[in-house]
Amino acid sequence: MTTTPVPDWPHVTAIARPDGGEVTINGTSHPVTGDSVATVRQAILAKVAETAQSVNRPVKVNATDPDGTWPLIVHPDGHVEAIEQPEPEARRTRRARAEDTASPSRREVQRLNGDDHQVAAPAAVITAEPETVSPPAPAATLAAAGTAAWVQEAPEPQATGSSPAPMTRREALSRSFLTENRDEAPPEAGWRGLLARVGIKIQPSPAELAERADQRSVSQHWRGPRTIAIVNGKGGANKTPTTILLSALLARYGGSGVLAWDNNPTRGTLGWRTEQGPHENTVLDLLPRTDALLAPDARAAELAHYVHHQTRDKYDVLRSHPEVLATDQRITAANFDALHTVAAKYFRLIIIDSGNDESAESWLRMIDHTDQLVVATTTREEHAESGRLLLDELSRRDAHSAALAENAVVIVSHASTNEAGPKAITEGFSRIAREAVAIPYDPKLSGRPLHYDALDKRTKRAWLRAAAAVAGGL
Repeated sequence: MTTTPVPDWPHVTAIARPDGGEVTINGTSHPVTGDSVATVRQAILAKVAETAQSVNRPVKVNATDPDGTWPLIVHPDGHVEAIEQPEPEARRTRRARAEDTASPSRREVQRLNGDDHQVAAPAAVITAEPETVSPPAPAATLAAAGTAAWVQEAPEPQATGSSPAPMTRREALSRSFLTENRDEAPPEAGWRGLLARVGIKIQPSPAELAERADQRSVSQHWRGPRTIAIVNGKGGANKTPTTILLSALLARYGGSGVLAWDNNPTRGTLGWRTEQGPHENTVLDLLPRTDALLAPDARAAELAHYVHHQTRDKYDVLRSHPEVLATDQRITAANFDALHTVAAKYFRLIIIDSGNDESAESWLRMIDHTDQLVVATTTREEHAESGRLLLDELSRRDAHSAALAENAVVIVSHASTNEAGPKAITEGFSRIAREAVAIPYDPKLSGRPLHYDALDKRTKRAWLRAAAAVAGGL
C-alpha cells in the first residue's frame, strides 16, 4: 500500500500514560487527561481529530501503547481507521519463538483477556503528521488486538475458566428494547461552535458540557414546593443580590412558579433592587388576604395584585415595606405560616431574603420551613465570620437546623477588585458546608434593578454554578 506524501505540517506528537498525557502541535503542548490508557487514547484521538479538521484532511498517527505500535488514520469527522502493514521478519521470528515456548493454557488466558503482551509495558507514544492516504484496509482484517483499542473501545474482559450463565426467560422478559439516546447536541460556544455551524462534526468542550450539566440541574422540577432561605446575620453580605440571581436562574431555566420573598422587617431592599409591578402592595397587604387566597375557588391570577412580576427574569417578588418601622410590620410565627401556605400553593420554589434579625419570630419560623439553606457572604472577613457563626449556632439548635447547616451552600462574592480573591474563605466554608462557590467581582451586581443579563459572561457562569449547587440539595 502506498501513500502520497504531503508537507510535514502541522507536526503533531503525543504521549499517553495511564494517568494522562499530552499532545504537542507545532511545538505547543496541550495536556490531555484520563484515568486509564483507554480514556487517554480517546482524548488523544479527539485532539488529533481537531488537527485533522483544521487542515481539512486525514492525519496519519503511529500510535504506540502498551500493546505495541499501530499506524492509524484519523479523519476530520473523528472517524479512525487502521492501516494494515506487514510485520517485520525479526518481530515475526520473535513472536513465533515465544508462541512455541508458551504453554497452551498461558496463551488461552492471554487470548481470553485480550492481552497478548506484557503487563509492564511502556507509556503510549504517538506521533502524527498530515497525510493523504489511499483507502486503508478494514480494521477487522488486522490480527493485532491493540489496534482495535484505538479504533473502538475493547469490550470488558470476561472471567477465565467459566462461561456466563444463560439468561433466564424472566430476565429476558425484563430487558427493555428501548435504549436511552445520550447524543449531545453540537457545540455552541467558542471555535467548536463555529466549526459545528459550518458542518464539521465535533464534540462540545468539557467546559461546555459542564455548563450544560449545570443548566440541567437548575431546570429540574421537584415533587411539591421547595423553600430556599438566604441567610447571614450581617448586613451588606450580599443576601439580596443572591436572592435575586438565584430566583432569576431557577425561573429562566426551570420555568415559572418562582417567588422571591423579602422576609426582612428592617428596611428590606428586595423591592428596591427589582422591578415594580402596576401596584405598590407588599407583604402587609397580602397578609389579610391569606384565607381568601387559600379558598377552593381562589384563582392564581388574583395573586398578581400582591406580587411584582419580573418581566425579564420571569420570577415574582413579594416585597416588604422599607418605608415603615419594623415595629409596624412585625410578622409573627403564625403570620409567617399563613403567608408560606399561600406561597406554597401558588409557587413551586420560594426563595426567601431573610433579613438580619436572627431572633425574630419570622426568621426562626423561616428556618423551620426551609429545605435548602444558602449562606450569602462577601470576601470581607466580618461577613464570612458572621456566616460561620450562624452555621455553628444552627448546628446546635435542633435536628432540622443541624441538617440544614450541614447541607448548606455558601456563595462567596468577591467584594472588590483590590482583594486577592475568595479562595481562602471559599476553601474554609467547603470544609463545613456541602459546597462553597466563588463569584468574581462585577460592578454590575450593584445595578438597580438587578438583572441577570446585565452581568459579565464570567459572572453569569459562576452564578449558574452556584444555582446548580443549590438545586442539588432539593
